[in-house]
Amino acid sequence: MLMKVEVVRRRAKYLYTRSRIPGVSWSVNQYVGCSFACPYCYAKSVVREFREREWGSWVIAKINAPELARKHVKGKVVMSTVSDPYQPVEAGLKLTRSTLRFMDKRNEISILTKSPLVTRDIDLFKLFRSIEVGLTLNSFEDHEKTVLEPLTPTMKARINALQRLHDDGIRTYAFVSPIIPGVTDVSRIVEETKGFVDYYFFEVLNLRNAGNEFRETLRSEFPESYSVLTREELFRAFISELRDEVRSLGIKTEGIETHFRGWGFVRI
Repeated sequence: MLMKVEVVRRRAKYLYTRSRIPGVSWSVNQYVGCSFACPYCYAKSVVREFREREWGSWVIAKINAPELARKHVKGKVVMSTVSDPYQPVEAGLKLTRSTLRFMDKRNEISILTKSPLVTRDIDLFKLFRSIEVGLTLNSFEDHEKTVLEPLTPTMKARINALQRLHDDGIRTYAFVSPIIPGVTDVSRIVEETKGFVDYYFFEVLNLRNAGNEFRETLRSEFPESYSVLTREELFRAFISELRDEVRSLGIKTEGIETHFRGWGFVRI
C-alpha cells in the first residue's frame, strides 16, 4: 500500500541541468523526490529538500516543466536522476507526458523508470528522432521486496512493459540494479528479458549513499550480503564472479558500476 504523499507544486527557472554521468550531457527532473520510496535510493543523499521528512512522503512537481522543455540541446538527455518520471503521482498529474509532448523531438532522450505506466506514452516516444526507454530490474520478491522495494511495481509488470515497448519499436534497455550479493539474480533477469532488450547496464548497490538506516537494515536482514559489500577481499571475489557471469550471458553491455572505494566502473 502506497504512503500518503504531499505534492509540492513549484515553478522552476530551468529544466535541463548538466550531468556528470559518463556519456550523458543533460538530466531532466520534472519531479524531485519519489513516492516509490526505495529505502536504498541514493537520491536521498543528493536532494536537499525536506531532509527532515521521510523519503517518499513528498514529491516536488515543477509545474512549468513542459514550457521549459522546448529547448534544443546537444548530447544525451536522461529522464530522470533524482526521481522516477512514472512514479504514482504521474498517473494523475501527467507532468511527464506534458514535458515529453513539448520537448524538442530532435533531442536524444534516455528514460529510466520502475513503472509499467511508461507504456502509456509510447505514442510520444515514436515522435522522437532518438529515444531509448529502460526499466530497472532486480528480481526482488517476497521478503526481499518487502524489505528493499515495498512500494514498487512487480518484476513481472516491469518485464511486460519492456516487452511491449520493444514490440512497438522502441529501443529498450534493462538497468539491473541494485545488485546485492546473494539476492539479485542477474542470470534470471537476463534470461527472462534478452529477447526484447537491446542492451543492459549493471549496477551494484550504492551502499555509501544509501544512508545509515539502510546500512543497518541490510546488516540485519542480509548479513552475508553486507559482509561482501563492506569487505574488499570478499567484494573483489564477488565482482570477479559477477563479471564472468555477465560475460557468459552473451549480451550487449559495457560493464558494471561498482560504487566501491576506488573501483568505479568495471568493463566487461
